Amino acid sequence: MSEWISGLSLILYATLTCGTPLLYAALGACFSGKAGVLNVGVEGMMLAGAFTGAAVAYLTGNPWAGFICGGLTGAYFGILQATATVCLGLNQIMAGISVILLAYAGTGIICSVLFSATETPYLSVAQKIPKLFTGIFDSSTYFGRCMDRVFATYASTWLVLFLLILAGFIFHRTRFGRQIQVCGEQPRFPFVNGKAVRFLCIVITGFLAGLGGACATMTVSSRFRLLPMAGQGLVAFAAAVMGRYRLPAVLPICLLCGFCFGARVAFAGISGVAHFLSVIPYGVAVLVLILSARKARGSSV
Repeated sequence: MSEWISGLSLILYATLTCGTPLLYAALGACFSGKAGVLNVGVEGMMLAGAFTGAAVAYLTGNPWAGFICGGLTGAYFGILQATATVCLGLNQIMAGISVILLAYAGTGIICSVLFSATETPYLSVAQKIPKLFTGIFDSSTYFGRCMDRVFATYASTWLVLFLLILAGFIFHRTRFGRQIQVCGEQPRFPFVNGKAVRFLCIVITGFLAGLGGACATMTVSSRFRLLPMAGQGLVAFAAAVMGRYRLPAVLPICLLCGFCFGARVAFAGISGVAHFLSVIPYGVAVLVLILSARKARGSSV
């Protein structure tokens, strides 16, 4: 029985840890999606935030500086995409792909200049996002250690849960939320400045995706590496699309993807299972991207 409890707590820990970055990016994609924008550029925004977060945290020793700078970098890429789609009227899919390519090239070049490598150095415990509620449960007992593993998680996890509640309030209880809904349903509605709302939503998407990228490198991997980060933004975008940009549906999808990503930890002793589960989110993301591209073919803001 104790082994089952320990295994369950390990699965929950891996799911929360690996699902949190996806929740940030998917929440950001919901802002764009509700405003009528297919923002595949979430991948590039998340990647840029991942590198910036790890680099700033390593160079300054301040994890929160890295976390915020990661979000700001994502917002900068959001401004680029918003300018291309909203102001210049370029195709949404092509603008998003351009942002992705720019992020891949930019992070690789800057990382090589700063660290003479394709990855950042490992972050120390003091440079990573801190954990909350450590020591609340009695670590001398088996049950206490299992509960501590689940609830004494990174501060970024608790923050994204708060942001989900805040976003739900914004979408359903504020004037800005109603304007977002109108932009998505009736883009030419005369009493709403659709371009301004969409521009702001894309920037918000970039900021949240950047936070998600920074969260990934400052909690899960402890450094920036291009290969493990590749595709996570697209998975988050796919989760938002599959959930139809509805937060109650997006949350479990992201956690399920987090479970698949965390399978390498939870099922490390079972050959083949962990690798199979970790591939599933990418396959779903590719399918969603194909369907989204067909639906949005030839469209622009």
